[in-house]
Amino acid sequence: MLRVLTLATLFPDITRPRLGPFVERQTLGLAAHPDVELQVVAPIGLPPFPFSLHPHYRRFSGVPDAEDWKGLRVHRPRFTHLPGTKGRFDAGAMARRLMPLLTDIRRTFPFEIIDAEFFFPDGPAAIAIGAHFGVPVSIKARGADIHFWGHNQATADQVRGAGQSANGLLAVSEALKADMVRIDMPEERITVHYTGVDLDRFNVQDRATAKSALGISGTLIVSVGALIPRKGQSLVIDSLPHLPDAQLVLIGEGEDRARLSQQAEAMGVADRVTFTGNLPHEEIAAWLSAADVMALPSASEGLANAWVEALACGTPIVITNAGGAREVLTDESAGRIVERTAGGVLAGLQRVLAAAPSRAACRQIAERFTWGRNTEALFRHLSLLVRK
Repeated sequence: MLRVLTLATLFPDITRPRLGPFVERQTLGLAAHPDVELQVVAPIGLPPFPFSLHPHYRRFSGVPDAEDWKGLRVHRPRFTHLPGTKGRFDAGAMARRLMPLLTDIRRTFPFEIIDAEFFFPDGPAAIAIGAHFGVPVSIKARGADIHFWGHNQATADQVRGAGQSANGLLAVSEALKADMVRIDMPEERITVHYTGVDLDRFNVQDRATAKSALGISGTLIVSVGALIPRKGQSLVIDSLPHLPDAQLVLIGEGEDRARLSQQAEAMGVADRVTFTGNLPHEEIAAWLSAADVMALPSASEGLANAWVEALACGTPIVITNAGGAREVLTDESAGRIVERTAGGVLAGLQRVLAAAPSRAACRQIAERFTWGRNTEALFRHLSLLVRK
């Protein structure tokens, strides 16, 4: 049996049930492998008293220190997070907090490898823990952990050092692998590990029926992603005055929501823009099945799950040349890769809406990305590191 300790700050809990769904799904898949035993450590960063009384942090008081989560044993230790320090001390504080806990865990669960599921703060903490217990470490890069934390002055050296020290590295796309190499991570230790998609949940339905169920008529554009400037939803709103029949549904939550709402008001299209907030996967699938196109003009990505989920529903995508975009859209049979400008996004939407790609062609691309393949690739990767 391969005994895996998964370290994941991006793991859901009762206060954040939709946090890191890709991390949760990948971990559930690996844990279900017949030759794997797995436990999860999902640390939570809290500031010192009295800052811990702030509602943002106080909500975690109801999260148990350990629990069974969908059949997984999940430990949720708290570590000290210092607000205003840009994360500089998080990895060290996490590692110090985890040492005694993992010493106890190893008495009954002698894990052989640490699988860190995000590069910061998980990665540097995993390196320190792996050295302490004498076990190999794998770190997975997903996008923002390299593009933001890997270039943030307070944390860049820690991210780079973790990448150089890890026994093995994973990247969600070839493009992200290249970005990791550019910040001096060893290319020979980086394996591309594509995401999976639930092809049963995200499936092709009759579009007219799906629209009717949601009370939608006319053209429907859906954008799935956190409402933050990097995702570029403002560029999709810019297109609406030129697409008078179109409605836009923004699925996600984030700091940009108020600004996007004000933009829609100022442009006179607020009545055609709907903010749903975060939704469970079942509801996201319903919207994607009804959509004529999914648009996400990101400034940076690893390989966005939203791209693949839309395609699995037979819905074409309009995206920018970010991250693994060209690894997904190898031609124009299922959408367009456009310039990250208002004009570029509008032109892409107009072309897709005027000549809709085949739903079967979209679905065929998504079928390359399965959770079964994801699990087997991860099992091979971790097993090889243990054998070495």
